[in-house]
Amino acid sequence: MSFASPLFLWFFMPATLLASWALPRRHRNAVVAAASLLFYAWGAGPHTLLLLSAVVVNYGAGIGLDSARLRDRPRARRGVLLATVGWNVAMLAVWKYAGFATEQIDALTSALGLGHSPIVTLALPIGISFFTFHHLSYVVDVYRGSTPAQRSPVRFVTYIAMFPQLIAGPIVRYHEIAEQLGDTARDRLGDLAAGFPRFALGLAKKVIVADSLASVADAAFAHAGGPINTPTAWLGALAYALQIYFDFSGYSDMAVGLGLMFGFRLPENFARPYSAYSITDFWRRWHMSLSRWFRDYVYIPLGGNRGGAPKTHRNLMIIFVLCGFWHGADWTFLVWGLYHGALLVAERLLGWDRPPGAAWALVLRRGATLLLVVVGWVFFRAESMTEAWGMLRAMFTWQPGELDEFVAFAANHQRMVVFALALTVVALPASPALGPLIQAERGPVAVRLARAAVTWAAAPYAATLVAAGTFSPFLYYQF
Repeated sequence: MSFASPLFLWFFMPATLLASWALPRRHRNAVVAAASLLFYAWGAGPHTLLLLSAVVVNYGAGIGLDSARLRDRPRARRGVLLATVGWNVAMLAVWKYAGFATEQIDALTSALGLGHSPIVTLALPIGISFFTFHHLSYVVDVYRGSTPAQRSPVRFVTYIAMFPQLIAGPIVRYHEIAEQLGDTARDRLGDLAAGFPRFALGLAKKVIVADSLASVADAAFAHAGGPINTPTAWLGALAYALQIYFDFSGYSDMAVGLGLMFGFRLPENFARPYSAYSITDFWRRWHMSLSRWFRDYVYIPLGGNRGGAPKTHRNLMIIFVLCGFWHGADWTFLVWGLYHGALLVAERLLGWDRPPGAAWALVLRRGATLLLVVVGWVFFRAESMTEAWGMLRAMFTWQPGELDEFVAFAANHQRMVVFALALTVVALPASPALGPLIQAERGPVAVRLARAAVTWAAAPYAATLVAAGTFSPFLYYQF
């Protein structure tokens, strides 16, 4: 069930809000937990049992790690942690990477003349990368003693399965929301007034902008494996860069807005990433909850930037290999991760990870960073490395020709207006981000006008497009 679908907008969301308002405040978590499991079951079907099994294992592990019995037995406590982490990682590995791994084994045995080997084919459970990371951070935090275990099964299910963030984030660490799970004293009208404009902003970004540009990007990348000319390649690459930003940040806005409407403050996930002055700065602004997760649970335990430059560079490369594979089981994602890791190492070596002093240097650095990010998105979007190299070759060596006829058909006047407006938004100053501003109760006149425009103009128009069947699933649903 997509946030940008008629079923969600006109039935599921209103019904869940009404139930939350009609029942006493103390039942807020139970309403959200039940609605979240229904939401997941609607799209995931039998895979809901996988989610529930993960909930049971990690809920029990958390209580065990926080028990007095294990507190005085460090070796046994560490064993419980390692077993639980291993169970979570194994679950993710089997369901997400078994197919890719067996395909590589089959290719190797075939190349060696040993015949074909079996290939495992499993349907990817939606949201598995996100709820696995939630579970991992929870058990590690309990083990570290930075947060007590959650004793209430209802509150734990609410944390793990909360439908605003279950499918595509943001990744919420337990300590960020633990107090909110216990605080059911709410200003319901205030929550709605703060959350709905933020939700409306995300809906507009997704349906009006991202879905319009999707047709252009899809048409261009469909020809990446064969002859493709330079104008088509650049239009496709830029359209996809804009599509993935407005799609994913739109989802995050909707998630934060939905959370607010139920009385939860979820962490921000985007802070105008295309205004970054370096790749280092880009990762402080893009998918911020994922960056923080890798920093706190992988990078720092590996040693972080302690131990000298070589170990720091090694740790960065490990992080981005994992980041690439976290997004998908394919060589294109691995190359995308290696590409960003190598850029981060190069910036540290050259001193470009620090902000430039002069205004002209900032403009140049922003343009160069955006160009590097767009190149990376080619690997991320391409179906194969052959397609990625074909697109990049056309982008950086002149291949004459007009827009492909299918791309030209997709790039109609309305979509090109959206494309130009989206590029204009990218060129705006690095701060402030509109999302956090638009949910504030008060603000400058310009902010209040923007909130009114989003709520009373953009959102109804987006809803009309949804009713006409022009919406598509969020891109990050596949991860």
